[in-house]
Amino acid sequence: MSRKSLSFLVVLLACACTTESPSRPMSASVQLQVPTLINDSRGEMSASVRAVVDGRTIELDGGERVQISQLAEPADCWAAGARTFAEKWLLAKQVRVSAMTPGEVNLRLEDGTDYALLAVKEGVLRAQDAAGSLAEAELAAARGDRGLWGTPCNGMDATPSSTATTTTTPTSALQQQPDRSQRVIPTTTQPPPVVTTQPPPPPCAVSYRADQWQGGFQAQITIRNTGRTPITDWSLRWTFADGQTVRDTWNASASQRGSTVTATAAGHNRTIQPGAEVSIGFLGSARGRNTPPDAFTLNGTTCTTS
Repeated sequence: MSRKSLSFLVVLLACACTTESPSRPMSASVQLQVPTLINDSRGEMSASVRAVVDGRTIELDGGERVQISQLAEPADCWAAGARTFAEKWLLAKQVRVSAMTPGEVNLRLEDGTDYALLAVKEGVLRAQDAAGSLAEAELAAARGDRGLWGTPCNGMDATPSSTATTTTTPTSALQQQPDRSQRVIPTTTQPPPVVTTQPPPPPCAVSYRADQWQGGFQAQITIRNTGRTPITDWSLRWTFADGQTVRDTWNASASQRGSTVTATAAGHNRTIQPGAEVSIGFLGSARGRNTPPDAFTLNGTTCTTS
């Protein structure tokens, strides 16, 4: 072999030794995305529930104490059940919240379930202003006697208390014999004559009319001043017999506690002149029967009904 060929071969071998053997390509580094607290599509914030105060009030991991919007205050007779339900679904859980007003939030579970709708559907709490899906959920809970719609609440705000008492006679008393020598014989006296006076007629008359459909009804109440003086800043009260609930009212403002409803005058009809009348109306929900109320009081005075 010539010297020139030998030199060329040495160069080739040197190049082969210095060339890196092919290896598995290194994967590109993965840039971990820092989780964000804001969900851009809903404007929600992810948080953890640190404590449950009651069925609609919670404390978030940041220390904020908030109320869940669209839920009414827990009923007295179902307060413990409402809190247990909230602890089951919320305590130490990740949730999504969006602020409505200071101290009040919309709340969704991690899987997207609306907690207010879930609580109303299970009969744990009532809706504050039931409309749309909340109204349907509350009606379904009432029909199924779930939660506060069943025993012992039956749709009321307080547990009915039993007035029956049991009296036990001590054994020693049964063994004692009465001392006949000390018995006092009551004297008979002629009762005084009973004087009856005709009570004055009530100063008001109320008529109630309702049109009903499946699960709901619309009612109109007419209040007439049958007295001789104007009735000012009136307040009408009645009680439902079948657990009906009042929803939207017109010509008055209404509040309800249990089965008792109080309607107060609006600005334009706060005075009822003698012989005049005002009419108010409302939409309501009913479970099965819808018995009309049979008694009304106006400013604490019982009115005649028709």
